[in-house]
Amino acid sequence: MWVFRGLSGPRAPAQLQQGLLAAWCRCCRASSSYSASAQPSRVRALVYGNHGDPAKVVQLKNLELAAVGGSDVRVRMLAAPINPSDINMIQGNYGLLPKLPAVGGNEGVGEVIEVGSSVTGLKPGDWVIPANAGLGDSVIQNASNSGVGQAVIQIAAALGLRTINVVRDRPDIQKLTDRLKNLGAEHVVTEEELRLPETKNIFQDMPQPRLALNCVGGKSSTELLRHLAPGGTMVTYGGMAKQPVIASVSLLIFKDLKLRGFWLSQWKKKHSPDEFKELIFTLCELIRQGQLTAPSCSEIPLQDYQQALEASMKPFVSSKQILTM
Repeated sequence: MWVFRGLSGPRAPAQLQQGLLAAWCRCCRASSSYSASAQPSRVRALVYGNHGDPAKVVQLKNLELAAVGGSDVRVRMLAAPINPSDINMIQGNYGLLPKLPAVGGNEGVGEVIEVGSSVTGLKPGDWVIPANAGLGDSVIQNASNSGVGQAVIQIAAALGLRTINVVRDRPDIQKLTDRLKNLGAEHVVTEEELRLPETKNIFQDMPQPRLALNCVGGKSSTELLRHLAPGGTMVTYGGMAKQPVIASVSLLIFKDLKLRGFWLSQWKKKHSPDEFKELIFTLCELIRQGQLTAPSCSEIPLQDYQQALEASMKPFVSSKQILTM
């Protein structure tokens, strides 16, 4: 990240090391990483909107800095090198390219000046360095048009995470794609497209996902696993296909993939009411900020419950049926 003086990386999970502290700063996306400013709400950054000659495509711009809260960490960058790999990224001939527009650079050292309420491993005054290349994490999920899927898209966008969203093919696929992208989806692909060799081109400008969210099972879940990064985790919270999750031995051994389940009722049993309340408050704050909206819904009078039940069981229904009383 190339900086002068100021603030950078408002969304940085705290990961510490002895001596010089390491923080996992996402520093190449203009939406989640910044550099340089004397004012808390505005920063200066070296941004490029297209690939080419660095001296011509890189521009010094002012960007708005999001307020710090939750797990956010605000860092004042002190110094950052210009590496050959940074130049190659700007030119567009590096092995992994950030989504444009992007902030140049991947390395540097900074000082923590503010942390969110849930951050315990970092404090103002700590020095940090990016632990990973700053291209941002990504998440892959199926049933992306469901209520949960739409929420995941929006929450991920609010956290600076990029999403690959899998849906079933349908007559109005372009309409659905546009709607999900308006919510913040990076990529929308059908189940059939996910199986094509060309799908790997998605990862030319974004890292392979380390998290997969599965609520379908069967072949769909197998494809999610195939695209996970080594050491990644797939969390299964549903099984709409009513088929088992099948993971090949090679994926488990050579990619060290992990399979986990999630059941909200069980989660609430293992966590305190205050922790659940904090979760709800976090979602409410996203709603207040306009970063999370309810899924499309149809309000049905209680006496017409049969109509609502029938609609809920139809294929390709993206509207949530709400009984009003």
